[in-house]
Amino acid sequence: MSFCPVHPRPLKTKASFFWLYLLKRRSWLDGLFERSYRMKMGEVHLPGLDLYMVNEPKLWKQVLVDEAADFPKHELLGAALGPLLGESIFTTNGQQWRSQRDMMEKSFEATRIKLVFRLMSEASDAMRARLDALPDGADYDVEMEMTQVTADIIFRTILSLPLEGDDARRIFKAFSRFQELAPRLIMPVIFRWPKLFHPWLAAKRSKAAAQEIRGVLEQFIRPRYDAALAARTGVATAAATAPEAAKPAPPDDILASLLDAVDPATGKHFSFDELVDQVAMLFLAGHETSASALAWSLYLMANAPEVQERMHAETVATFGDRPLDYADIRGMELIRNVFRETLRLYPPVGFFARSTPAPRRMRDKELPADSTIVIAPWLIQRHRDYWDRPDDFDPDRYTTDAARESLKCAYLPFSAGPRVCIGASFALQEASLILATLARRYRFVPLPGHTPKPVGRLTIRSENGIRLAVHKRA
Repeated sequence: MSFCPVHPRPLKTKASFFWLYLLKRRSWLDGLFERSYRMKMGEVHLPGLDLYMVNEPKLWKQVLVDEAADFPKHELLGAALGPLLGESIFTTNGQQWRSQRDMMEKSFEATRIKLVFRLMSEASDAMRARLDALPDGADYDVEMEMTQVTADIIFRTILSLPLEGDDARRIFKAFSRFQELAPRLIMPVIFRWPKLFHPWLAAKRSKAAAQEIRGVLEQFIRPRYDAALAARTGVATAAATAPEAAKPAPPDDILASLLDAVDPATGKHFSFDELVDQVAMLFLAGHETSASALAWSLYLMANAPEVQERMHAETVATFGDRPLDYADIRGMELIRNVFRETLRLYPPVGFFARSTPAPRRMRDKELPADSTIVIAPWLIQRHRDYWDRPDDFDPDRYTTDAARESLKCAYLPFSAGPRVCIGASFALQEASLILATLARRYRFVPLPGHTPKPVGRLTIRSENGIRLAVHKRA
């Protein structure tokens, strides 16, 4: 059994330049038209910008995998994310990116992902306590809850600290402002407006929100950075001699591995600013993208009650009334397929932008230098040529040969190639843990009159939240 979940209806024909600007200021999903979901490669020419949309599998693999070095990351997202992420692996290119990636790989090896399972479980327990405190059948914004639990998980796994109280509220409010302002900062880059007409007030507010988030992160990173520096150099700072810094760093969190990371070419460790950049990137990618996908998972579960009951039965059969263990994750195939289908329908990062430093030919098109290439998982994973019933939610599709072929050519929620998401395994483990915990203990039901409204900003979120009734199971 399948159903067609909510999604923005595409325009019948391509919008004019004026309407395209107005639509994309709210959500880039609003500017898509019907042919976008069928074409192999499309093009849009704007003042000062040649943009090419690539959907064909051999073309997006050429850009992301086979010739990735020839297609560096575009400045589009850097314009919006720079104040928060600085020069992290999300925004850099070339040798700088390669060095950073090499230094961070160890933090996300399979052995370390297994080690942080305990910290993930502690955050999941805190989530369960919050939900247990609700009245039965309560009207609840599960999008906000998924934001809180994923932010808590990333805080615990990076810093071995829970995210709660004033720090949690400050970060949530600041990031909400930062996310809302992002499209306004990206649009001038796309449309190449003169500097005079850039939204300076939005840029100022975005920078202030980013500084507030970074400030919270810095207060936890600084003592451990100074303690690690003192241990390496024998020179103690005032912060390194403080009681909290004198405690040994936990051996199984991600910050410990980043503090130990060494550039193999130079022998240098991350500087403090570089470390904050990378942690900010991990915080953004590690909580925002997962929160988006998990919230949409709960919306889909609530609207597919037969699937939800099967998920519950799978969790009962796998771990029953005992705590969920790391070894249980592999045994829950339906849980994994529900999340896989969610990532197909609502990929958290809906598009990847690359540039062409030199002219080149793709299909029958001559691309000038400095062209923009957009690869959109949102389009590719709903493409009419590559997926059966592309807009339907059907987690059972992955048991068929047709879907397994589609996965090979038209599924890239974590990107692909050298720049594939460094935390993909982390995210999949986290999602399985949370969905299994929720499916085992609660039943989610749609609320009459509430329909989520998907919007594409930094991630694909619901403009009006995702509200569901939460019932505790006997």
